[in-house]
Parts: sequence; structure tokens; C-alpha cells
Amino acid sequence: MCFFTVSKSKTVVWTVLTLSLLLSLGAGKDRAVNEPELMTPEGVRILKNKSFDDSPAARTKILELYKDLRVTDVLDGMDAIGLRERGLMEKDIRPLWRDAEKLTHKIVGFAVTVRHVPSDVGIGQHSFETIEQFKNFERQEYARSNFEAWLKVVKPGDVAVIDAAGVSEGGHTGSYNSLVFASKGLVGVVTNNGIRDTDEIIKVKKLPVYCRKGYSSRGIVPGRLLCESYNFPVTLGGVLVYPGDLIVGDGDGVIVVPREYALKVGEIAGGIYTQDQKGRAEKLKAF
Repeated sequence: MCFFTVSKSKTVVWTVLTLSLLLSLGAGKDRAVNEPELMTPEGVRILKNKSFDDSPAARTKILELYKDLRVTDVLDGMDAIGLRERGLMEKDIRPLWRDAEKLTHKIVGFAVTVRHVPSDVGIGQHSFETIEQFKNFERQEYARSNFEAWLKVVKPGDVAVIDAAGVSEGGHTGSYNSLVFASKGLVGVVTNNGIRDTDEIIKVKKLPVYCRKGYSSRGIVPGRLLCESYNFPVTLGGVLVYPGDLIVGDGDGVIVVPREYALKVGEIAGGIYTQDQKGRAEKLKAF
């Protein structure tokens, strides 16, 4: 404690401030040992009060409900329960390719949210005399960026929802790691920036990707992006996305269904889809 003889009131103030500082330092020490490094108040609330069933059976039931549904059906279902405009992403979040025969571009899955931030160590801040110096920098920054840390929480049937913080040339998804993502059970990527190696990703069609229309991100991650957090709420395409929310994407764009409403919306949307299928089948008989 610090005591001063200037006045009694000032002595009390300095005593309180000193105690507060000591307590905060002690608390900080405990947090560093016992709690995650990256936290947000809303993220903590979600993790401590998970309000939905994430069992394999519950996930399978929801995926079965949505497997044939279109974004438009889901939007109709959202409207029907009063969630108008709640989850519809901006129109410039588009599929990287469209496949009218096999519909390989469609996605239905649960959100794993990822937030990247701009790196504080840019490539432009360095000069490299040899290629080996650049390779060393690249290795160090790959490790520091931690940009695929979120893969350890991926479950089959998940969709990576990646906020890339406006970094235009930080290629967080490319031809190689898109295959890695698919091998982990990921069924799609949705991002508010671009991706790299687009020709190859389209050619192999192993991982549907939705990104900003006409947007490719050609650079590498080191020196451009850092993974700030994952499985905390993010905003993407004008929509707040929580971990575990249901993501549906097709040629009309992307819609996010809050997980607590996924069953109800899916049942309503399924009825709408079935009725529409019957009506179109009747019309097609005339051709």
C-alpha cells in the first residue's frame, strides 16, 4: 500500500487505487493460467450457456431436414416465424462456382466461426537478401499467425465462416488447404473476402466456397493475417453469425438460421419445398 500525508481523503484514494492495481495484477496472472487468451463477453456467454443440443443425433436430424432445401425455402421459413431479414447475407457473397447438374456448390452445415485480423508484421516492412531469409520469415509467421487453429474444433458437417477483416490479399483458403479442410469433414467455406487458387478449387470441386463476387485473394497468410479468435460471434455479409448456427448456401446466396430455431424453420421450409415440388411437377407435364 502507498500512504501519503497530504490529506486524509487523498490517502484513502491512493490506498484504494493501489489495492485495485494489486488485485487486477493478481487476477491477470490467474487468467493467463486458467482462461483462454482470446475472449469476448458475448463469446463467453455463448460458451457458458450453450442453449442447443449439439449431439450427433441432433445434428443429423437437422441436416436431414435441410439437405434438399433451397435458400428461398429457408428464407420463407424464417419469415413464417417472424425472423424476416434476420439471416440473409448480402448479395455479393456468392458461390465460387455453380453446378446445375450435380449441385456441388450447395452447402448445408453448422458454423465454425473464425475471425482474422491484419498482421502487425507486414511483408513490406522487410527486405530479404536471400530466398532462405524469406522462407524463414514465412515459417515464423505461419506459426505465429495460428490461422488454422480452428481446425481442431471442426466436426463433420461444419462450415467455416471466416471474417478476414478486409485484408484483400491474405489467402486463407487455397487449393491445398481446401483439401485439408474437406478431409476434416468441413462441407464449405463462407468468407467476406476472397480465396486463392480459384481455378484449381473449381476444377476439383471438393469444397464449396462462398466469397465476395469476383474476388480472389492471391497473397499468402504470413505477414498479412493473424487468427484472432474462433468459435466466437462474427459479422459476415451483414449477418451476425454465432458458432453452431445453420448455414445454407446455393446459387441464390447464403442464409444463416439461428441454431435455436433450426428445427422449426426446417420443418416449415420442408413443407414449402414439398408443395412447390408438386406444383412444378404438374407444370412440367405440359412440356
